[in-house]
Amino acid sequence: MEERPESPKRLKCISCEVLARPVYHYASQTPHIVNTEVLEKALHNRPEGLRELLQERIVSCSSQRYDAIVLAYGLCGKAADGLQAGEIPLVIPRAHDCITLFLGSREKYREEFEREPGTFWFIPGYMERDNSDVTDLFLGPGLSSQWTVSYQELVGKYGEDNAKYLIDTMGDWRSNYRRAAFVPGAGGDSKHVEKQAREEAACNGWDFEVVEGSTRLLKKLLFGFWDEEFLVVPPGQQVQMANDERVIELGSSSP
Repeated sequence: MEERPESPKRLKCISCEVLARPVYHYASQTPHIVNTEVLEKALHNRPEGLRELLQERIVSCSSQRYDAIVLAYGLCGKAADGLQAGEIPLVIPRAHDCITLFLGSREKYREEFEREPGTFWFIPGYMERDNSDVTDLFLGPGLSSQWTVSYQELVGKYGEDNAKYLIDTMGDWRSNYRRAAFVPGAGGDSKHVEKQAREEAACNGWDFEVVEGSTRLLKKLLFGFWDEEFLVVPPGQQVQMANDERVIELGSSSP
């Protein structure tokens, strides 16, 4: 990896809980001083609400306490589109979603998509933090509508008739997938969730494959190596979705 920056920075990291393991791992290794705040993954179901919450957190960070804010998020259903830096710079990986952050690069994500677009991604961070809430049935664009609760859980929570209705009206998405891809998590033992992923794949008739990922982008984020793979937003400027491989770009400042 690149040479370390000359002096430590004071960083505020705001992360989705799905990325908590690698984020805490690198926060403990970086030469910088990092305060980490983890937000629940269910917020992805409401991108506008997630954007509002992220903006509140950004504005609350003072330049007297931090040198920069780093977001362990991607564009995430346009949740990052329109975010505005406050008193201090805002740094965001150029990624559509957490799949890119677990695979290690936009190029790797594109390669996997081109090889098999009908891929259902199993990520340990999502699986081990499943709260079995019906609002979390679909996890957003990045994960292509993943199902996170079982039929038995739905029966126990909503009754058999309602469970059958939910399965009938929202279960057709399974036919869009042919491959189940499991990306081992960074930190911790992921064998138990890999077993669960294999079972889910078998039940749905999908081919199963372990796709080796990388958390290099998260390491660069927390170590302060903010090159062209990141968008650095100066104070007062906004994030804007880019309709090209950059994913996000600088937009106009708010009046």
